[in-house]
Amino acid sequence: MSSLPRPNVVLVVADDMGYGDFGSFGNEAVRTPHLDRLIGEGVCFRQHYSASPICAPARAALLTGRYPHRTDAITQHEIHGLDRIALREVTLADAFQHAGYATSLVGKWHNGTFDRRFEPNARGFDEFTGFCGGWADYYNYHLRRNDSLKPSDGAYMTDVLTREAVAFIQRNRAQPFLLYLAYSAPHSPFQAPDESVVERYRTLGFNRIVATTYAMIEAMDEGVGRVLGELDNQGLAENTIFLFTSDNGPAFFNPPYMLEPGESSFNERFNAGMRGSKGWVYEGGIRVPMIIRRPGTIEAGRMIDDLAHFTDWMPTLLSMAGIERPAGPPMDGQDLSPTLLGEPQQVEPRRFWQWNHYLPRLATNAAMRDGDWKLVRPLIEGTRFFNKEMLQNPEDQALVDAFVAADLQHKKDPSSVTDTLPYPALRSPNPEPPELYNLADDPGEEHDLAETNPDRVHRMLRELETWFEQVETDRATAQEPVA
Repeated sequence: MSSLPRPNVVLVVADDMGYGDFGSFGNEAVRTPHLDRLIGEGVCFRQHYSASPICAPARAALLTGRYPHRTDAITQHEIHGLDRIALREVTLADAFQHAGYATSLVGKWHNGTFDRRFEPNARGFDEFTGFCGGWADYYNYHLRRNDSLKPSDGAYMTDVLTREAVAFIQRNRAQPFLLYLAYSAPHSPFQAPDESVVERYRTLGFNRIVATTYAMIEAMDEGVGRVLGELDNQGLAENTIFLFTSDNGPAFFNPPYMLEPGESSFNERFNAGMRGSKGWVYEGGIRVPMIIRRPGTIEAGRMIDDLAHFTDWMPTLLSMAGIERPAGPPMDGQDLSPTLLGEPQQVEPRRFWQWNHYLPRLATNAAMRDGDWKLVRPLIEGTRFFNKEMLQNPEDQALVDAFVAADLQHKKDPSSVTDTLPYPALRSPNPEPPELYNLADDPGEEHDLAETNPDRVHRMLRELETWFEQVETDRATAQEPVA
């Protein structure tokens, strides 16, 4: 048996931080010195994908090693309970807690609320400091501390989460720990702690939203630096696996209630030449870097171009920590620890994506990657955001308006909603033709090759349909009682 101490794990997840929001990936404006340093001190997966272009499903896959459909966390709508990780699922925190680790979630959960069985303390986290919903105001918020709920003291949310993460490390320096630090930045609302930083970006020609977004990223980068510094202070850096990623690509479009009067919802910023953004299964919506550092174990300064996916990190971290997963449904991911140690990937897996409002539909916003080839079933026009044309029953618009108002109030005051709300029946618009791209030649997904490769399109469509049938069959039993 190894005499080495069990490694700590710090998993940091940003919210809506795109591939082009890092200084290291071609953005000459944004300042991310600590993240850029982290890339140099560790390895970075450049062909790394979230499991969804939207937050809650992506996080469910990261925490379970399974495609989000299987977990029943299918959309961001916690107001309808559609973000919940089914109780039969084994989370990363469950496994580490079972192995005797101290476990903590600091920040955004977004995988179940209104029912304590779905909330962090029941899903393997000894400690929870943060919020259960999809976003929070950066100043006017309520913070959960396990069973208590307290209004903010006016401190900036990102700084509060950093402070809580540092305190957890200090309290648990003498025992192995798992820290899941889920920042809400740079998700809207667009609020930065230092207006002078915003103005600096404004002088570079950016509008208020982009300038504020970059200032929010700077504040988060400083927080990452503080956490890394605390690991150094406690002598824990070499025995800590430190990971940083984002849940999905950047949010280029934002609902009106997130904006100032008269302000455009358009928030496009540099995204390293990738097409699409949050909500789309094009590269800009799902491809996000993953940075991993463990000094003395993982050779630093490497870029890895093997295909990697959110579902891979649970089996990888369990393997690196020498932890046996408690009994549960089989994982979809693969152990990447040999790749981290320099071994070539033996088999490049196929990967699949699908997301739309409410119940899943394969006809819209689905994709498959097979080697360099990527098949896309485009998002049906007009369905990126909810709109009244989607309703089967037009009279349900009043209910939808009530849902939106309740959701907004819940974000500001979680006690204002105590149970899930039903969702309306939606119609099924006609799908768009499938698209095919060769990412090796066309990383920006500009040239659709479907017409000249009909056999490949047909084959990949069959595989995508088979996958969808399998995960949807699994999802159909997700909420059955746990024995």
